[in-house]
Amino acid sequence: MGLAIAFIFCLIFARLIYVQLVWGSELKLRAADQWNREIPVIASRGLITDTNGEVLAGNKTTYSIFLRPNAVKDSRYTATVLSELFSLDYNSVIEKIEGGKVSEITVARQVDRESVEKLVGYDLPGVYYARDNTRQYTYNDVLCQVLGFTANDGSGLSGVEKYYDNILSGTDGEISYTTDIVGIETENSVVVYHEAQAGNEIRLTIDIDIQLAAEEAMRSVYASSNAKSVSCLVLNPQNFDILAMVNYPSYDLNNVPRDDKDTLNTQSRNSVVCDIYEPGSTFKIMTAAANIEEYLKGNKSAFSPTYKFNGSRTRSVDGTKIKCWSDHSNGKHSNQTLADALNNSCNPCFTDIALSLGKDTFYNYLGSFGFGNVTGVDFNGEALGMLVPQSLVRDCDLARIGFGQTVAVTGLQLACATAAAVNGGNYYTPHLLKSVVLPNGKTENFEPILKSKPISAQASSVLAEMLEGVVKEGSGKKAYIEGYKVGGKTGTAQKYEDGKIASGKYISSFIGFFPADKPQYLALIIVDEPQGTYYGSAVAAPVAKEIFEDIISIKNIRPYEQE
Repeated sequence: MGLAIAFIFCLIFARLIYVQLVWGSELKLRAADQWNREIPVIASRGLITDTNGEVLAGNKTTYSIFLRPNAVKDSRYTATVLSELFSLDYNSVIEKIEGGKVSEITVARQVDRESVEKLVGYDLPGVYYARDNTRQYTYNDVLCQVLGFTANDGSGLSGVEKYYDNILSGTDGEISYTTDIVGIETENSVVVYHEAQAGNEIRLTIDIDIQLAAEEAMRSVYASSNAKSVSCLVLNPQNFDILAMVNYPSYDLNNVPRDDKDTLNTQSRNSVVCDIYEPGSTFKIMTAAANIEEYLKGNKSAFSPTYKFNGSRTRSVDGTKIKCWSDHSNGKHSNQTLADALNNSCNPCFTDIALSLGKDTFYNYLGSFGFGNVTGVDFNGEALGMLVPQSLVRDCDLARIGFGQTVAVTGLQLACATAAAVNGGNYYTPHLLKSVVLPNGKTENFEPILKSKPISAQASSVLAEMLEGVVKEGSGKKAYIEGYKVGGKTGTAQKYEDGKIASGKYISSFIGFFPADKPQYLALIIVDEPQGTYYGSAVAAPVAKEIFEDIISIKNIRPYEQE
């Protein structure tokens, strides 16, 4: 019995130690919580600004309304006032007040100051309010798929708002005061204010002036071509800063269609990053880049810049007929050099290159240029693209990949690969974040990350000069700007539905850059299902010219003859 009693005393003593030392802090908090109530003070969300500090997403002061059922004196009167002021269902409010299930109810969020002033006039016991913030977007639907939007509680739901939510979100504060056991504020209540800490500002690489110019150009081609959708990406090829990104149709960020899920899902999708398409002839840039680099390395399978390609219109590969978009009747596609083939966008020449290099060599370049993988951009939902596995690729597949078929890419993948092909051979990680601005004014800058060097500077220079010729003399003439060195390549790709070519459905595109000898700006234009004229040379190239001319005006860039 003595041992048993000693054992019991040991258990009691151990329990006392546990309660005092281990559990004590939590019990103190529970006790304090019974005699204190807190009203949250919502932290201001960090600003989103463009590269020059122009506010793209800010905040306007609104309020949240809270109710403590235990402190309400007249539940029916309170329910009537709240339902009328905030357009709420009376029965739902009275049920929450009299239900006794929760100690605190959030009545309404993002309430304007005028409504709060009316509420204060009623002096309702048990009803409180606290400041919160409502996101406000300066340019309404501009950049809507890039910036994204927030939930009612202020957390990021899509776009940059979601990707950088941990930086933009601050730390909420609170107002606490003493109450009795049922939650009614005591007569000599002590009020303690804990200040909220605002979120950090993030500065994007986006240049709002270039963005607005691109938006205007894309709206115009969307209307004139009656297209299904249009997209645009403007990139700095020297560091892969994303200067502008447009997807149209769009929606108003200050009036998000939350009740129409289909519309919201469609129009909030950043197709440049998240959707794939068959690029067509714009992909010939990659084939040309691989050939030039291999030729400079001394690979006998590569073709020299002076080599004259056979002018045959049709070629059979693995029993599959592969032909050019042109019937070659005008004689322009006969005895072409690589530069001529780019000018004329001749499919058989690029078929010859892909097959001659072989799948191992060609796929090495595709991998170095980032195809079949994500670019690593700071945005959720980036697509991988679609590339036939190297082990399964047949000669007929390789031949088609050479001129942009049997491969699917995102707009961002193609833009980055082209930028690397013409900027001296440097492939960086594309990015939207330029810097983070802390509350003390200190700035933390993002440094570009070099991922790979798919081709040499010499090969890049040769290719850029050839692509300048495409705009001067070839299919890209409608992007030509007198006095400026513009390079580029057009693309026109048929669309597929259920594994078959969709009659009359095309994707028209153009990718261009300037100055061609040292690119500072690169633009990709994608027009999905234009009606009537559908060639990229006629539909997309003029849009790039319009955007480049706007950039020249915005940045006051002089013609090269005057430099």
